[in-house]
Amino acid sequence: MNVVKLELARGLGRHLRAGHPWVFRKALEHVPRIPAGSVVDLTENGKFVARGYYDPHSAIAVRVLTRDSRDTVDAGFITRRVRRSLAERQSLLDLTDTDSYRLIHGEGDGLPGVVVDLYAGWAVMKLYSAGLTPYRPLIVEALKAGIPGLKGIVGRDEVARDDVEEDEGRGSGRMLYGQDAPEQIAIRERGVTFMVDVWRGQKTGFFLDQRENRHLIRRLAKGRDVLNCFSFSGGFSVNAALGGANTVFSVDIDPEAIALARENFTRNGLPAEKHDFLAADVFTVIQSFKDEGRTFDMIILDPPAFAKSQRAVQAALDGYASLNRQALSLLRPGGLLATASCSARVSPDDFMSAVREAGFKAGVDLALVEERYQPPDHPVRLQFPEGKYLKFYVLQAV
Repeated sequence: MNVVKLELARGLGRHLRAGHPWVFRKALEHVPRIPAGSVVDLTENGKFVARGYYDPHSAIAVRVLTRDSRDTVDAGFITRRVRRSLAERQSLLDLTDTDSYRLIHGEGDGLPGVVVDLYAGWAVMKLYSAGLTPYRPLIVEALKAGIPGLKGIVGRDEVARDDVEEDEGRGSGRMLYGQDAPEQIAIRERGVTFMVDVWRGQKTGFFLDQRENRHLIRRLAKGRDVLNCFSFSGGFSVNAALGGANTVFSVDIDPEAIALARENFTRNGLPAEKHDFLAADVFTVIQSFKDEGRTFDMIILDPPAFAKSQRAVQAALDGYASLNRQALSLLRPGGLLATASCSARVSPDDFMSAVREAGFKAGVDLALVEERYQPPDHPVRLQFPEGKYLKFYVLQAV
């Protein structure tokens, strides 16, 4: 293994020794001209600190793979990481009625920039660094070797820049291994059937990180009129209906997502004609309901990331406060607001402050019912707080 040595700026080695996996370009004494994916050893005063891969196109110049100088970054290394992640999922998740989960969660699983979701035996992979491109064949081989009964691997376009937090998630897919995956894959989640478009759906096709929160909504929705905003393919909506909601109104700006939501109702034996599905702008719909005086017993807000860069954080907080305030104007006394943020740059405290401000401006007193974060298949290493992105709060109007 040909390894390039890069000296860190003074005093920065301690962050890597503590376990942080990112090295920004400005943290290097010298920025080399080497190909994307080159294995590099990070040193301080000439002494080894960590080993990772290089990305010349990113502000994050090096992503750390190991702090053990004995590790060789090869097919065996990646296969061991995949198998370790699989063993952790099997020990931590209740998979008795679930066949889909996140197998590789980037930095949380020691493979920074790599995301792999499993959908009923199909793997869908996204690479979030151009430095990973040379490793794609090794990752494919590791998945083949590490996942029993693997049907195939779909690759989604990787993102070569990180001045934004999230890509739009709409890159088309291509088969990297196995038979062609169907246009839509039927998965099981907590006993519920969902159709997932792994080829064109957002990110890898479904938001697996909300699995336990969808199940929570199923428990809380009985007898309620529910408004699900940013509903995507109806994950929360289906669970609300299965939980005994009187009516469910699903709103998303994407007509294809709304069509899939309707299909997911039918797949679960739910009468779609009893509920409402609307492809429209959420903010416009909320205003129109406010003008009509229409109200709900439960409102679910699961918007896309508002803060796609550090500069956008304050605007995002203002946006969260405004969205939640508008939603609260439609919530009946005693009703439940389930509100989420998937912006990693927005801290839990800041998000809760935005919701608190929304309640104050709407004149609604709120009591916290549930406070949740991402599930075990989206692990957060304590040395990498940036990995804690999902916030999900259920509040009651009292």
